[in-house]
Amino acid sequence: MRRKVVLYNPRAVFYTLPLALIAVGSALDPAKYDVRIIDGRLEPDPVRTILAEIADALCLGISVLTGAPIHDALRISRAAKARRPDLAVVWGGWHPSLFPAQCLEEPSVDVAVIGQGEETFAEIVERLAAGADLAGVAGSASRPPATGHRPPNPPRPFHDLNQLPAHNYNLVPVERYFTLKGKRQLDYISSQGCRFRCSFCADPYVYNRAWSGLSPQRVGAEIESLWQRYRFAELSFQDETFFTRRERVEAIAEELIARRLEIGWTGTLRADQGFRLPDEVLAKCRRAGLRRVMVGVESGSQAMLDWIKKDIKLEQVWDTAEKCARHRIGMIINIIVGFPGEPDESVAESLAVAKRLRAISADFEVAVFYYKPYPGNAIADRLLHEGYTFPQTLEAWANFDYVGSSGPWVTPETWHLIEGFKFYQRFAFGRNGHPLRQPLRLAARWRVDRDFYAFPVEKWVVERLRPRQRLS
Repeated sequence: MRRKVVLYNPRAVFYTLPLALIAVGSALDPAKYDVRIIDGRLEPDPVRTILAEIADALCLGISVLTGAPIHDALRISRAAKARRPDLAVVWGGWHPSLFPAQCLEEPSVDVAVIGQGEETFAEIVERLAAGADLAGVAGSASRPPATGHRPPNPPRPFHDLNQLPAHNYNLVPVERYFTLKGKRQLDYISSQGCRFRCSFCADPYVYNRAWSGLSPQRVGAEIESLWQRYRFAELSFQDETFFTRRERVEAIAEELIARRLEIGWTGTLRADQGFRLPDEVLAKCRRAGLRRVMVGVESGSQAMLDWIKKDIKLEQVWDTAEKCARHRIGMIINIIVGFPGEPDESVAESLAVAKRLRAISADFEVAVFYYKPYPGNAIADRLLHEGYTFPQTLEAWANFDYVGSSGPWVTPETWHLIEGFKFYQRFAFGRNGHPLRQPLRLAARWRVDRDFYAFPVEKWVVERLRPRQRLS
């Protein structure tokens, strides 16, 4: 008889498919295990659903991101433990990978998976099914027995994705995600990890700068199979660095062209990768359906780029932008401001670069974020050494907003400047064709050109008219 394994994705305000849970669920032997993925974003009463599912389950696995999803992860874990104290609760994902010991201080959490989880979780499940102890499971941490100390488990070597099974999208109701997104967009991951050393990012810590990508032939075959099944219009590559290897990207483009798939797709691209990418390869990607690239420019100050070890040059940013515009490929440009000690001149340079990039093409977008220290990178480690205090509990980390809030070193004046730019730049550029939006566009462009955001009457009007976002 197959044993049931329940996996849970906590509630959040976005509807990306739970690829991490699909990955670990697909890595379990289907002849031995019945995998059930429950997504809190799709359930009117997640606790009730989970309690019904775990009645005969072997274990409960939860994928946990830092921030608000921790609240829901704790709620589900505690409810499950209260109903079934014997049930093994396993946390995986970014937060347990960075804070395994802190996660295990929570009585309802028994095991933390660290880093790449497919093989680690599969071994945990096998041991639980056999009634064996979890001591020594590489790539995990578990609470020591009450009788004494348990030595830490060794790390698990990074695994070649080509040796792992294909993701089984039948584990989730894909059509429901299309409905909630408002478009037939499928999320897919073709590579894992990142070879770069950015000092503001936790990726180098979690993956130790390792990277693995599926073969182009496998990517083409899997995407075609998924398209035949779901007929999606857009494909979002959720890779950290999709364009890591030029030859692989070109071969994937050739696979998609040969299969004549009627889709558009988005991938992540570094500015230095775009600079080195020949025009003919980018043109081939465009013919294969490439419609947008996401580029982490991070800063408009070369001094700041060097300080954060981004390892790109501003000249490469302009070259990549011009190439994309030439090939009618949109760009989603990410900018980070408010680094500790960042001078006002650096912030001004970043906003100036953002304006110039947006003006290049109506298909370019800019997203501005504040730097928030997140352990696992050099800048955060330095701040910790200087006395900065990170959240000390899971509840405190659940209130950690690393998207919308700024660090204590950002002055009120700088904050108001950035917030004003973030709002008005959305309307000042791009395709705002409706006649009723033309006055707003003209006013927004006037403000952005002058960095004048006092008395934001347009913002007040837009926020009054905007429908309230429905929480998931």
